[in-house]
Amino acid sequence: MKVIFMGTPDFAVPTLKKIYEHGDKIDLVITQPDKPKGRGKKFLPTPVKKKALELGLEVYQPKSVNNEESISLIRSLDPDIIVVVAYGQILKEDILNIPRLGCVNVHASLLPKYRGAAPINWAIINGEHKTGVTTMFMAKGLDSGDMLLKKEVDILEDTNAEQLHDELMNEGAKLLIDTMEGLNKKTIIPEPQEHKSSTYAPMLNKELGHINWNKNCKDIRNLIRGTNPWPSAYFIYNDIKVKVFDGEIIEKNVNESPGKIVDVDDNGIYIKCLDYLLLIKEIQFPGKKRMAVKDYLRGNEIKKNILLK
Repeated sequence: MKVIFMGTPDFAVPTLKKIYEHGDKIDLVITQPDKPKGRGKKFLPTPVKKKALELGLEVYQPKSVNNEESISLIRSLDPDIIVVVAYGQILKEDILNIPRLGCVNVHASLLPKYRGAAPINWAIINGEHKTGVTTMFMAKGLDSGDMLLKKEVDILEDTNAEQLHDELMNEGAKLLIDTMEGLNKKTIIPEPQEHKSSTYAPMLNKELGHINWNKNCKDIRNLIRGTNPWPSAYFIYNDIKVKVFDGEIIEKNVNESPGKIVDVDDNGIYIKCLDYLLLIKEIQFPGKKRMAVKDYLRGNEIKKNILLK
C-alpha cells in the first residue's frame, strides 16, 4: 500500500514506525516545521521528523499543507491512503479527496466523546474510568468523520496523563494497522458518529492547573493526574508557585478551612479540601527538580497552618 504519513509529536511516532515495519511503502512524511526550543532557542526537529530520517524516509515540512504546492506534491505521489496522527493542521477537501482509501486519523478517545486537542487529559480530569483510541475517516468538521475501529482502555485510579498518553499511542499504532488492512480488504463498515453525543476537549493552558481547594479531594486529585506532566497542577504557598504531581485522598474529616496545611511529615503535606484531606506527595518548587516531599524537607521547611491560594 502506498502511504503518505502526517504527524508531529511523540504520540504519532509509534504509528509511523508500525506502518514502516508492516512493509507498506511510505512515499512521504509530512510534519510541522522545526521550531526553536530551550534556552538556546535552537531549531529542533519534530519527533516524527527525527524518526522518519532514522528510517530513511523523505520528509516534507510545509508552513501550510493546504497551499497549491503541497497539494500538487501529494497528488503527484498518488497515495492509496493518507494517515494523519496529531499533525496539527486541518486538511482541505482538496487533500481529503486524493487517496483512493481516504484520509484516516487516529484519535485518542472513544469518539464522539472528547473531540479536540487534549482528549487524554480531559478524560482523566473529568474522572472517566474508560477511554481509548478511534480510527476514523477525516471530514470537514473537527474529529467528526465516520468511525472505523475502536479500542477501549481502562483508566486506573493511579493513571496519570503521561502514562495514558504512552498506552494510547501504542494502542493507536496497532489499531491503525488493523484499519489499513480492513479498508484494503473492504471488511470495515464505517459508522457515522452521533454528533449530539459529542463532547469537546479543548487545549490546555497553565492557568488550568491552579488548584481550587473548595473542591472535593477526588476532583483535585483528578486534576493533578490529568495535568501531569504538563501543564501540571499547582498551588500558591507564601506567594510561591509550587507544582504538584502526586496526591492521595485521606478520608478524614477535619474542621479547617479548605486550602489550609493541616500537617506536614515525611509522607507529605496534608491539605484540607472541601470534604477530606489530600496528601501531597510529590512537588516542585521554582528552580528545583521534582521531588518527594520527604526529600524536600531534608533541607527545607513547609509550615503548617498556612492557607494556600
